[in-house]
Amino acid sequence: MRKILAKIAFLSIAAILVLSACGGGGGSQLAPLGDEFTFGMILVGPHNDHGWTQAHYDAGLYVEQQIPGAKMIYLENVYSGSPAYPGTTTSQLAEQLVAQGAKLIIFNSDDMKDEATKFAQDHPDIYVIMASGDQVWADGNAYIAMENMTNIMGRMEYGKMIAGCTAALTSQTGKIGYLGPLINDETRRLASSAYLGAKYCWAQAGNDPAALEFKVTWIGFWFNIPGVTSDPTQVADDFFNSGYDVVISGIDTTEAITEAKKYSDAGTPVWAIPYDYQGACDTAPGVCLGVPYFNWGPAYAATIKTAQTGDWTSEFQWNGPDWANINNPDTSAVGFVKGAALGADASTQLDQFIADLAGGLNLWVGPINLQDGVVYLADGVIATDQQIWYLPQLLEGMEGQSVSE
Repeated sequence: MRKILAKIAFLSIAAILVLSACGGGGGSQLAPLGDEFTFGMILVGPHNDHGWTQAHYDAGLYVEQQIPGAKMIYLENVYSGSPAYPGTTTSQLAEQLVAQGAKLIIFNSDDMKDEATKFAQDHPDIYVIMASGDQVWADGNAYIAMENMTNIMGRMEYGKMIAGCTAALTSQTGKIGYLGPLINDETRRLASSAYLGAKYCWAQAGNDPAALEFKVTWIGFWFNIPGVTSDPTQVADDFFNSGYDVVISGIDTTEAITEAKKYSDAGTPVWAIPYDYQGACDTAPGVCLGVPYFNWGPAYAATIKTAQTGDWTSEFQWNGPDWANINNPDTSAVGFVKGAALGADASTQLDQFIADLAGGLNLWVGPINLQDGVVYLADGVIATDQQIWYLPQLLEGMEGQSVSE
């Protein structure tokens, strides 16, 4: 860009200033982190929620273990309208961490997407990792060039397929509930992946596919906010009281498994599949069929090391399981831990399903219709990453809202 500016002598000073504001002539403002550095995490929930946020917090501890000289600082319970930070935006909170010495900031929730973008654009000298976002995906729908940002997400679609399969292999009623958070591209594709896994394993077990009921009920956010969202405890109760004997959780917290324990203790055979955090089954082992979880540590550590060494590249990462061992803590971005309540026969069938996925089984292959009956994937057509990521509706055969009212 400097050569271009030197050659184009007739550009006005105003035009040159515009180019400079866009990054022209300035070169990279990112300095390598060096041997000792502080990184900050902006966490949507409490760091010990046994769900989404704790998985990220534990990943920060993993980074400290893997990279000598790395120090984590964090703020928790950061979301739009959070009473913990009245009148303060998420980007301003990130600036507080910078004031404490952070040279890299991790934003851990889709709720922070716009604020993460604003912060990255306002602070081109600070490294930014946005979990679950797609801002710097060149093939995405809303690409923004930001040299200092990387997006990281796990291919939880596989984890949800495994969860759906687990539910179908266990259900005695053929009625599976899905406790959903808010409605967006991410939550539609994950709920739909769970349905695809359930539908496949239900049929593989010799059941009539038409007899499977799969209902999604959304609460309105990633976790309960009294007076704002629907109460996830009540939603779980509604499922169990309506004959749904397995509830798959898509929210950040553990209400589904907590309620399942209450009903089981009262003599009703029900089960739950929590989400996000490897240790989530510990809340109620007797009703836990297993948990699909994110393992953010390896990707965070590898990406932060590139910032440390000066090899950083702005990129979109959508990291899958290590099929050699989906629970390898150092290599697999997505895992599934079986629960104590999973029966022996179901466990064996689940192992086969996971082996089939590892061998190339793809459930995102047509014919697949959207919930309104419109053909999304014709017979034999394999979904692109974009078709999965930006799924516009739930799938045909699923009950529940596809868009917010």
